[in-house]
Amino acid sequence: MYSFWMNTRAYTFEECGHCKKLAPEYEKAASILSSHDPPIVLAKLDASDDSSKELAIKYELRGFPTIKILRDGGKNVQEYKGPRDADGIVAYLKKQSGPASAEIKSKEDVSSLIDEKKINVVGVFPELSGQEFEKFITLAEKLRADYDFAYTVDAKLLPRGKPVDKPTIRLLKPFDELFVDFEDFDVDAAEKIIAEATVPIVTIFDQEPENQVYVSKFFKTPNAKVLLFVNFSTELDAFQSKYKDVAVSYKGDGLSFLLGDVEAGAAAFKYFGLEPKQAPLIIIMVNEGEKYISTHVQPDVLASWLNDYKDGKLKQFFKSEPIPEVNNEPVKVVVRDTLRDLVLNSGKNVLLEFYAPWCGHCKALAPILDEVALSFEKDSDVLIAKLDATANDIPKGEFDIKGFPTLYFKSASGNISQYEGDRTKEAIIEFIEKNRDKTAVHDSESVKADSTKPESVTTDSAKDEL
Repeated sequence: MYSFWMNTRAYTFEECGHCKKLAPEYEKAASILSSHDPPIVLAKLDASDDSSKELAIKYELRGFPTIKILRDGGKNVQEYKGPRDADGIVAYLKKQSGPASAEIKSKEDVSSLIDEKKINVVGVFPELSGQEFEKFITLAEKLRADYDFAYTVDAKLLPRGKPVDKPTIRLLKPFDELFVDFEDFDVDAAEKIIAEATVPIVTIFDQEPENQVYVSKFFKTPNAKVLLFVNFSTELDAFQSKYKDVAVSYKGDGLSFLLGDVEAGAAAFKYFGLEPKQAPLIIIMVNEGEKYISTHVQPDVLASWLNDYKDGKLKQFFKSEPIPEVNNEPVKVVVRDTLRDLVLNSGKNVLLEFYAPWCGHCKALAPILDEVALSFEKDSDVLIAKLDATANDIPKGEFDIKGFPTLYFKSASGNISQYEGDRTKEAIIEFIEKNRDKTAVHDSESVKADSTKPESVTTDSAKDEL
C-alpha cells in the first residue's frame, strides 16, 4: 500500500482569465478532497507576488494557471494533466493518491484496470519481487500522470499478446500494432521506449476528446512534423490509406505524421496564416522554425512531395500579412514580406516595435510611438515602424522576441540593438538620437517610408513560437 500526503499548488496571476475560471472549480474540489483519507490538500500561490519568485523559478512556471502535484514533502514533483472542473479534479487526484500500479489477478481486474481506449503499461513477472519489479514500480511512480500502470504474474489474463516466461513490459494501446513487448527495465530507457511507441504512425486530429492526448504527444516529439488537413466528411477515404503508407515508409526517419480534419484545425490555419478553402493542404514544421506548405494537394502527390522535402528541393514558407495598400500613418506598418526592404536594407535609422494585437502594454505604448514618429516626421533618415509578431514570421537570428512589446533599433549602417529603456517619448527619442547614424546611407533602390514594395527573396528561416 502506497500512501502519502499530496499537495497540489495552483499558481495564479490576478489578471489571468483562465485562473479566474479555474478558481471556483479548484475551491470546490478542495472542499470535497479535504475529507479524503489520506488527506489530499489543495493550495494556491500567487506567482506574481515578489515573495513567490523563488518558487516560480524552482518549479519552472511559464504560464498561468499551472498546477503541480507534490509528493513526499515536495521531493517528487509532477505536472497535473487532468481536467479543470471540480469533479474531474477530484477523480484525477483520488486516482493519483493511490498506488501507482495495481495487480491484475483475474478477468474482473482486467475489466476494471485496463481501458481499451487508453494506453496501459503492464509489467509481467514470474514473481512480484526482484530488481525488475522494483524498477517497474519506480517507472510507474514517475509516469503515473501520463499512463495507467498495472502488473501481473499471468500474461494470459491480458487482452493482447502471448504468455511470457521472463520479466516483460507489455504496452497496450488502441492503435497501430495494438501492443508492444520489451524487456529493458532501466527507467530512463523504458520511458523513452514508451514515449516513442505511444505516438501513432499517423495521429488523428479531430473533434474526438480521446484523440487529444495523442495530438499533444505529437507536438512534443523532437521530430519534424508533417500535418495533412482534409475534410473528413468528404475526403478522408481518398487520403487516409495513402498518407499512412507514406508515414510507414518514413518511420524512424525523423518525421512524425498527423492527419487533421479541416473543421478541427481552425486554430492551426490561423497560426499558419492559411484559410480552410486552401485544403487539402500539407505542412512540414521543422524544429528550427522552417516551414514548408503545399495547398490543394492530391493523394497521389503526397509521396513525391515528401521526397522533394528530403532532397532539399522545397521552398520555405514564411507567414506574412498582406502588404498594406496605404501606409501613411505616423508609425509605418511592416509585414514579413516588407521587413527586409523597409527595415533591414532601407538605409534608414529604424525603430521597430514587435507587438501583439491583444497586448495591453502594446496598446499603452501605441500613442507614445505615434508622438515619437511625429517628432521625426521631417527627418527622412528616421523611421518608426511596427510589426504584428503574431501574424508574421520573424527572420531567425535577426531578432529575439520573448514578449510584447519588444523594440529593436536598426541604425542606417545596419547595427541592430534592442531598446530596453523607459517607454516614454523623451527616453525613446534620446535613445534614437544617441544611436542613429547622422547621415543615412541611401542608394538608387532605397525604399521610401511609405513604400509597399515586397522584400527581395530571402532564405532566412522564421521563428515558430514567440
